[in-house]
Amino acid sequence: MNVADIVQQAESVFVLPDSVTQLKACIDDPTSSVDDVADIIAFDPSLTSQLLKIANSAIYQFPHTIDTITKAIQVIGTKATYDMVLSYGVSHTFKEIDTSVIDMDRFWEQCVSCALLSKHLAELKRIRGSEKLFVAGLLHNVGELVMVRLYPEKAKQCAMLTQRDTPAALQRKHLGFTYATLSAALIQHWGLPESISTPISHIHDEAANQDVSCQIIKLSYAMSLDNVNADIYAEQSHVSSELVAKLGLNEDDMAAALEETNFQVLSVIQLFNPTAFTIY
Repeated sequence: MNVADIVQQAESVFVLPDSVTQLKACIDDPTSSVDDVADIIAFDPSLTSQLLKIANSAIYQFPHTIDTITKAIQVIGTKATYDMVLSYGVSHTFKEIDTSVIDMDRFWEQCVSCALLSKHLAELKRIRGSEKLFVAGLLHNVGELVMVRLYPEKAKQCAMLTQRDTPAALQRKHLGFTYATLSAALIQHWGLPESISTPISHIHDEAANQDVSCQIIKLSYAMSLDNVNADIYAEQSHVSSELVAKLGLNEDDMAAALEETNFQVLSVIQLFNPTAFTIY
C-alpha cells in the first residue's frame, strides 16, 4: 500500500461534480472572463446556492449581502471561488461515508476548526491569500475519508486515539504514511495549487525552516486537534510553544483565536458537511 496507488484507486471511486472540472478549465483559460465563470456556476443550482451562502458566511464577513454570483466572484476572486467550489464539491463527493467507521461530526468539526484558525492566524500575521490557508485547513484530512471508503479496517485502527498516541503516530504505524501526506497528494491530483497542498504535506514535519504558511497550518492543526478532542487530549497538549514563539504569538492571541473561531464553527460546518448536526 502506498500513497500513489491510493490516489489512483480514489479516482475510480470518488468523482468530482462536472461543474467543478468545467470551472477549473475555465479559470485556467486566460481568455475567460468573470461572466464565463459565473455562467458555469449558474448552470448548477445547488452550486449557485452554496457559493452565495459561502460568500455571505462567517468565512468572509462582508458588511453587505451578496446576492449575485457575479458579485460573489468579484468580491472573493476567481481563484478563491474555485478553491471554495472545489471544497464544496469534495465534501459532497464524500457524503456516502460509512459512519460506523468514522464520526463525521467530529471529522468536520476538526477540519472546519483548523480551516478557521488557519485563516484567522494568517490574517493576524497579515499574510495575503488567507483563503488558501482556509482551504488547506478544511481539506487537510480528506485522505482519511478515502481510507474509510477503500480500507475501512485500517481506518478503524487509525481512529483508536488515546492520550499516548497522536493520530500521526497511529497512521504511520498502520499505514506507513499520514493522512496529511495522502490529502496533499489528492489535492495535487485535483489540480489545486502548491500553496494549498504544500502546507498540508508538512503538517507533521519537524523541520525548523518551514515558511510561515506551513507554520500556521501546523499550529492550527494542533490547536484544532486538542480543541475538538478535549475528551482525549489535554488543552494545548500538541501545541508547540517553540512554534507559537516563532510566529510571534502569545497566550492571549491563542485564546482569542479559539474564542472567535469556536463561535463560527457550527455555521461553517453546515456549508460543507452534507449531514451537519444542528446542535452539539
